[in-house]
Amino acid sequence: MAVKIIDTTFRDAHQSLIATRLRTEDMLPVAEVMDSIGFYSMEVWGGATFDVPIRYLREDPWERLRALRERIRKTKLQMLLRGQNLVGYRHYPDDVVEAFVEKAYENGIDIFRVFDALNDVRNLRVSIRKAKKVGAIVQGCISYTISPIHTLDYYMSVIEDLLSLEVDVITIKDMAGLISPHAAKELITEIKKRFKVPVNLHTHSTGGFSVATYLEAVRAGVDFIDTAISPLAFGTAQPGIQSVLYALPEDLRPDLNREGIKKVSHHLRKLLDTKYRKLLNPKVLLPNPDVIEHQIPGGMMSNLLSQLRQVNRLDLLEDVLAEVPRVRKDLGYPPLVTPLSQIVGTQAVMNVLTGERYKVVIDEVKKYMKGLYGKPPGPIDPELMKKVLGDERPIEGRPADLLKPELGECRRKLKELGLGRKEEDILTYCLFSDVAVEFFKVRDSGVKQGEAVGASDVKSGEVRKYSVSVGSLKYIVEVKET
Repeated sequence: MAVKIIDTTFRDAHQSLIATRLRTEDMLPVAEVMDSIGFYSMEVWGGATFDVPIRYLREDPWERLRALRERIRKTKLQMLLRGQNLVGYRHYPDDVVEAFVEKAYENGIDIFRVFDALNDVRNLRVSIRKAKKVGAIVQGCISYTISPIHTLDYYMSVIEDLLSLEVDVITIKDMAGLISPHAAKELITEIKKRFKVPVNLHTHSTGGFSVATYLEAVRAGVDFIDTAISPLAFGTAQPGIQSVLYALPEDLRPDLNREGIKKVSHHLRKLLDTKYRKLLNPKVLLPNPDVIEHQIPGGMMSNLLSQLRQVNRLDLLEDVLAEVPRVRKDLGYPPLVTPLSQIVGTQAVMNVLTGERYKVVIDEVKKYMKGLYGKPPGPIDPELMKKVLGDERPIEGRPADLLKPELGECRRKLKELGLGRKEEDILTYCLFSDVAVEFFKVRDSGVKQGEAVGASDVKSGEVRKYSVSVGSLKYIVEVKET
């Protein structure tokens, strides 16, 4: 049976290659063509496509979803949901999670791909149950990584927990392009052997072997694979569908509208050659076999480059890439996926910029060590634990159980500010309050604001203070320019 294709062009592909900057106005001209290609579904929302539009593009993500839904009628639309983190960088209370899932479904999402950065299924229960209740299809994810902790039996245990929540599909979420052809075959074969459930493989081309991995996965019986349309493909994004189609044997190859793919490809090429030319860093397009060591996913690589560019220290990239796996080991081998990818990455940047490991420990690392993101996969380095927490003990329960309902308070505050046009605005405010207020003011004034600029040129030897961002938070670090 032919494998089904999930297209990521309008979400993960541009998030990985051009820092999620593809604008709605550049999606809509080919949306109907995309709908005619024959994809099983299109991933168009979630991940960073909520944060970036309101923070930098001054676009309403809810309006983007509705506009795409109006033009894409035959193909299912799906989103990436970070479990209790939704599309943000912290845990939100259950009332916000349930309201967000309901509104996302109402606005056009058919499929929720739900994951937790730590594979802590406790953090997925509320969002999965709500998505099932409203009638959506749910893909339950295992965040794939390589470590002494993440064995085949480990993944089978996580899948058992996901299936107890009645997910419809198991998605192997390989955010860094780590899964080799052999490993994919082994993992998919074992899932199919133990469980009667459709399997989806999501990977990236970071390591350069993704097409071979997909070929072995399809031969092993995978039901869905994720691809993008070249030229917004490969590198740190998903493999290009054009190449994948040629690689697949005829009996397993889906029947897609290749003329439609060509039209979209031509449209994307023009955009990347002109409007988005400065955003596409050649580094993210080159295969990088070192990914097996540092395990950095595409979106995280873009963030690291951006952070180092902010402080004019791109020359430190190799040092940061070497520091990332050391920080990850110290923290018990968390998978490098949002928000843990940003947390581990920013801590690595801090360690390198300051010249002393853990001289500055970011707040998110402290919260992680307290258990406020969930249960770490493995033990945290005891000396680091002692330095950061002292005699304080991490929590043992579900982190969201500590949170009070927020939806009503968000509604009240937004009303006091005289902002917000619709129910969705309340959710946007709950997720990104400060950024949302600024966005609403700009949106309601009708003024379009451009993107923020990077750090200016500085003189060698000068000591300056810079802010390094992780999610919506900023950290100040002193750097001596060289």
